[in-house]
Amino acid sequence: MGIFNLTGKVAVVTGSSRGIGYSIAENLAKENASVIISSRKTEACEAASKRIQSAGGVAHAIPANIGKKNDIENLISETKKKFGKIDILVCNAASNPFYGSMSELPDEAFQKILQNNVISNHWLANLVLPDMAKRKNGTIIIVSSIGGLKGTDKLGAYAISKAADMQLARNLSIEWGSKNITVNCIAPGLIKTDFAKALWENEKIRKHYEELTPLKRLGDPDDIGGIAVFLASKAGAFVTGQTIVADGGVTIAG
Repeated sequence: MGIFNLTGKVAVVTGSSRGIGYSIAENLAKENASVIISSRKTEACEAASKRIQSAGGVAHAIPANIGKKNDIENLISETKKKFGKIDILVCNAASNPFYGSMSELPDEAFQKILQNNVISNHWLANLVLPDMAKRKNGTIIIVSSIGGLKGTDKLGAYAISKAADMQLARNLSIEWGSKNITVNCIAPGLIKTDFAKALWENEKIRKHYEELTPLKRLGDPDDIGGIAVFLASKAGAFVTGQTIVADGGVTIAG
C-alpha cells in the first residue's frame, strides 16, 4: 500500500454534502477510507453519499446539526454502530451569519459563530479522542481559514473563531500526542464554494482577489481535499499542531 492509502480507516466529515467538506470526503474515499457524510439536510447527505458510492467508494449518510450536542453525540454513536470505530475526524462545518463591523455584531450572531465553529469542534473531538487513545492511533483535522491569521473589518467574529480553531488544534495535539494522535488545521483562502459565493460570484471582487493571489486564481474544493488525505495518512504522521495554509500565496503577497 502507498503512503497515502487509507484502507481500513473510518472518517467522519462534518459539512460534507458539498464544497470543501465533500471534496475531503470524496478524496478520503478514493484512498479507500470509509466515510460518513454529515450535514443538516438528510437529502443532501444521501445524495453526496450516493455520488461517492457510484464511484466505487464506501460512504454512509448521517445528518447532524453541529450546533446541537444531541445531534453530534448521535453522529458519533451511529458511526460506531455502522463501522465500529472512528480513525479520522474532519471538523469542516461552520457558520458565518454576519458580515460587517464588530461594533454592529449582534450577540446572538457572535454566540452562534463561536458555538458552531469552535465549541462544536471541541465537543466532536472529546467524543472521539478516548477511543483513538485506546487504539493509539487517530487524526483530527479542523478546517480553519486564513481569516484567522489576519485582521479584518468585515468578518471579525468569523476570523476570531478560526483563530480559536488553530489554538484548539495546538492544545489537543499536546494533550493527546503521546497517544499517537495528530491534530491539525487547514486554512483555506478564498475557495469557490457556495459558502463563499457572495465573494467569488461578484466579478469585481473575484478579479480583485485573483490579482492579489500569486497563483492568479481562486481555489477549488479539490485544492483542499488532497491536504486532508495527506494529514490523515502515513504521509502526515509526523505533522501535528500545525495550520497548513492553502491560499494560492495570498497571505505572503503583501
